[in-house]
Amino acid sequence: MALIATVLAAAIFAVDTFSPLDMAIAVLYVVVVLLSANYFGRTGLLAIAGLCIVLALFSFFIMHSDDFDLSAVMRCLVSLAAIVVTTLLSLKNREATLSLKDQADLLDLTHDAIFVRDDTDTIRYWSKGAEELYGWTRAEATGQKTAALLRTVFPAPVADIRAELFNTGRWEGELVHRRKCGDEVAVMSRWSLQRDERGRPSATMETNSDITERRRAEDALHKAQSELAHVTRVTTMGELTASIAHEINQPLAAVVTNGEACLRWMGRAVPDIDEARASVERMIANGRRASEVVARLRSLARRSDPQHLPVDLNEVVDDVLLLLERELASHRVGLELALDRSMPAISGDRVQLQQVALNLALNAIQAMEGVPPARRRLSFSTRRDADDDAAVLLEIRDRGPGIDPANLPLLFNAFYSTKKDGMGMGLSISRSIIEAHGGRIVPTLSEGGGMLFSVKLPVPKEAQS
Repeated sequence: MALIATVLAAAIFAVDTFSPLDMAIAVLYVVVVLLSANYFGRTGLLAIAGLCIVLALFSFFIMHSDDFDLSAVMRCLVSLAAIVVTTLLSLKNREATLSLKDQADLLDLTHDAIFVRDDTDTIRYWSKGAEELYGWTRAEATGQKTAALLRTVFPAPVADIRAELFNTGRWEGELVHRRKCGDEVAVMSRWSLQRDERGRPSATMETNSDITERRRAEDALHKAQSELAHVTRVTTMGELTASIAHEINQPLAAVVTNGEACLRWMGRAVPDIDEARASVERMIANGRRASEVVARLRSLARRSDPQHLPVDLNEVVDDVLLLLERELASHRVGLELALDRSMPAISGDRVQLQQVALNLALNAIQAMEGVPPARRRLSFSTRRDADDDAAVLLEIRDRGPGIDPANLPLLFNAFYSTKKDGMGMGLSISRSIIEAHGGRIVPTLSEGGGMLFSVKLPVPKEAQS
């Protein structure tokens, strides 16, 4: 480039000095300055500009040493002014370029992947962190479409994400990308929108942090929590052995009784077919009841991944009450129900929600052992949340002694228990289950004595009315 600038300057000098053209040829020296701006430092550029000025003046004195007419002087001054102005602008542009380069170098210091894409999703800048995370070099990535290059999996429709970005100027969420080698990588992505002077979107800077290992750890933790929840369900079933036996023995005893009655009706001199048929129908009904009890127990005991399906919260309460029947009778606890049968279905895992309701109810029953039998009342209520139309409530209340208000924040801590033989895991697991369903569980001291547990669960949009 130095050779080209030298040759060009010499050519301009020759034309300016020896050409009969009556015009400001020396203005062309600005081309030499512009060509040199990208390849020389500040000192070198000033030296080249000074050389161009010297050549312009030298040519002027050669051509006009005998005749300094006004027009020639003006052309020389215009040429010199052009060289000076071009040099100053080139220096200013160089400073701005160096500043941007320094800023880009700072972006390269972070381990996060940072890239800039225009409004057509074309990559314009690709940081060193992006090279390390994804495997493509800056030259390979620049000019490519982001979504196509990274094979992005979005957590929501792209149109919705872009709408939020354009409305707020920012978006944040988890994405799944693929590296150059084909491996998947999960990232926490943060988008920032840049607008031009007219307010139109011009570019988007995307900063991605690798959370693949964190996601794996969370998955492992979730699996461990599921295993622990399963163990707790089985332990709870052990505590309910008497109730379970009662629930199964009662329909089986009814089957035997009706079978014997059927034989008697059939053994008469004139068999009573109608009564025998009725006995058989009762046998079938009780057999189905026993089968349903076994099915519920198997569902509680099974170990499988949670499945979020439409669930009627009132049916969850009904299932739990069947398992609690014997416990309520043995502890002489009265039952109060206020179930809103018009509530919409929620989305959740039926077995896990049964586990939460069963655990809260058993805690309530055991908490009332020390109060007079006349005061032992267990209340179940379901209703729409008055403060949130997109949620429903399950409330379980007891009339026990309650707890010290200072210990309320400790209730959901792992291994904290108010019972002498308690493991302190039931409430902790219950809270994890409810939070995994997008809800929350809140304990409060009831005004009439005892505890009130309010379980708030969201209603899917399609079920909201």
